[in-house]
Amino acid sequence: MFASAAVVIVLLCSCLSHPTFGQECPSRQEIQGSLKQVQKLLSAHEASYLQSLRNLKKKINLLQSNTGKQTARANNTCTKLDAPLKGRKLGKSHSVGHEVHFLCDPGFELVGSESRICQDSLTWSGQQPTCRDINECASSPCLNGGMCVDEVNQFSCVCAKGWAGTTCQSPVPTFFVTTTNASAATSTVNAAAATTLPAATAGPFVRPSRCTIVQGTTHCTCEPGYTISGRDSNTCTDIDECELFHNGQTGRLCLHACVNTPGGYRCSCPAGYNVTRDGRSCKDIDECASRQNNCTKDQMCINTYGGFQCVRVDCPKIPNATYVKTSTMRCERNPCPLDNKACSQAPNSFSYHYLAVVSNLSAPRVMFRVSALRQMGDTLRFSLLGGRLARRHFTVQRSDRLTGELMLVSPVQGPATLEAEVEMSELERRVQLGRYITKVTMFVSPYDF
Repeated sequence: MFASAAVVIVLLCSCLSHPTFGQECPSRQEIQGSLKQVQKLLSAHEASYLQSLRNLKKKINLLQSNTGKQTARANNTCTKLDAPLKGRKLGKSHSVGHEVHFLCDPGFELVGSESRICQDSLTWSGQQPTCRDINECASSPCLNGGMCVDEVNQFSCVCAKGWAGTTCQSPVPTFFVTTTNASAATSTVNAAAATTLPAATAGPFVRPSRCTIVQGTTHCTCEPGYTISGRDSNTCTDIDECELFHNGQTGRLCLHACVNTPGGYRCSCPAGYNVTRDGRSCKDIDECASRQNNCTKDQMCINTYGGFQCVRVDCPKIPNATYVKTSTMRCERNPCPLDNKACSQAPNSFSYHYLAVVSNLSAPRVMFRVSALRQMGDTLRFSLLGGRLARRHFTVQRSDRLTGELMLVSPVQGPATLEAEVEMSELERRVQLGRYITKVTMFVSPYDF
């Protein structure tokens, strides 16, 4: 364009300088008009050139600041994530839409995002998690003034004087019965040596005391877990720790049930639980992992607190639409004919999820999240389906642009089974593009542990 303007100027100048050459020159008015057009053309090109330079500088700066992101984008993957210290990472793919999960070693708890998704912007959702040492002493497991020492995946108790046991739960009796013998002769005899008195015999909850005479004074003691019975210094009776410490300030001896034994006690757990290593708490038995269940091959075993459930996922039957099972917990709709509007309005998919929770779980609390990998259309809606019972215990709220959360709004006393359905709808200018139903079933244990 600049070359064309230069040619026009040269021809005009040549015509003005050599009018005798015989060529037909334009009039002065035409020449002035042409020069104005050339001037405008040059000004427009100059402005366009300067704007192009500014845009080029911006693009260069953007490329320099996003070198790492552009490299990742060229591979269509997110940057590599490291496993947290004292933990591990599950998932090797860093492509868009893929998810990476994080777990901590025993004795450590996860702080941060349990899972992260590689987003369309080639950045990871959530925050990089860390593994924090679990403070086993946080629940104050040591009783009766005992000092707790936190260790890796366990704890130990340094008991105060007069107490013993894993959690300082058993008193160590220091009862003495003193009897003075007024006989001077006896005192003289016993001054030289101590004599052990004969012990009484009794059952497991009654034991003989251990008595000695030193310089005319009788001292009687009992084994740990026993105490002197009334005025009879020769008999020791069992201490009922379950009754003595049933509602103490330091808490119950046992999480579930306490059973008194000769000289001590033991904790018991309901069916479906085992007593933990500390002897006080209860740990759920995973009947599904240990194959202690009677679920058939066409059923899926769901472990619950204190038991298990056998479930079978069958695809729903909806008029004008057919569904096929694509996984053990998902059904998808077959493609619809172009002229079948009723089919296109049916849900695109049904997903089934099962949760096991304890009784009287504190609320409000997030129970489940439903997310879209990428948004289709201009609107994404989340809503709660179901009757009055579902709305009494649940609600649905938005956590970000692509995620909805199923919230438990009130505690539930077990045993109970609750169901909730979360609908995710995609719309474009208020026209429905797709519907996705997530059915969540919550099994509530009879116990709060």
